[in-house]
Amino acid sequence: HNFFHADMHPGNIFVDITDPTDPHYVAIDCAIIGQLAAEDQNYLARNILAFLSRDYHEIARLHAESGWIGSHVSITEFEAVIRDICEPIFQKPLAEISFGNFLISLFNAARTFQMEVQPQLVLLAKTLLNIEGLGRQLYPELDLWKTAKPFMERWMQQNFGLQATLQEFLDKLPDLVVQLPDLPKLVLTANSRLLALERSQRTQAEQLATLNTSPQPNAVRSRLRALCSAFLLIVGLIVVWQPLFDLFQTTDFDWRAIVGVTSIGIAIVLWLKN
Repeated sequence: HNFFHADMHPGNIFVDITDPTDPHYVAIDCAIIGQLAAEDQNYLARNILAFLSRDYHEIARLHAESGWIGSHVSITEFEAVIRDICEPIFQKPLAEISFGNFLISLFNAARTFQMEVQPQLVLLAKTLLNIEGLGRQLYPELDLWKTAKPFMERWMQQNFGLQATLQEFLDKLPDLVVQLPDLPKLVLTANSRLLALERSQRTQAEQLATLNTSPQPNAVRSRLRALCSAFLLIVGLIVVWQPLFDLFQTTDFDWRAIVGVTSIGIAIVLWLKN
């Protein structure tokens, strides 16, 4: 049902031995629980299987694939660190394993590689610490490696194997059958929307092309100023040429000199604004 008990201290755990040949685990006080999305369950289970198989490269690869470590992290370096952490506890009985120290080492590695601790896994780590102490009290000789690996393989097959995929399809089949009559309409609607989107994009592309090829208002004004400037400059030079020459001969100005100089001044101003 996709939740786990996250407060598994001994006071919350009982064993029903009404039938000694078939005892049952009983948990009470589910005030603290955790959940994992199907994707997290999948990645976590594959990580555990890789750990039980001592495939540290697969652990590093899965961490990168799931986004638990950044893309800048070297897979080879991360693999080496995971190997150094995991190898000392491999194939030891529960009595010789400290999951507390193990988790501290993992958190130190996370800090070294700037990993973000996944919130959904924090309660799981807390639960691991609880059941470590309980397991050591009940059965310190427990061989986790022989017990856990077949269980995890069976769990993966049941939840993510071919049979599980087929079962999920069969579970959703009634909904698919109900929606089947609407399928042609949905296809036609999707096709119409795609065609409308294509037409819209084509229209936008044509409008952009028109904007790029048509002269802009600022460009038009700039060209007009340049033409006016050139025209006035030519007129001014024509008009003022003789009076400018005469200026050196006499101190009297006539209207031709005033018009010519003014035209040249306006031309210069227009040219500078351009």
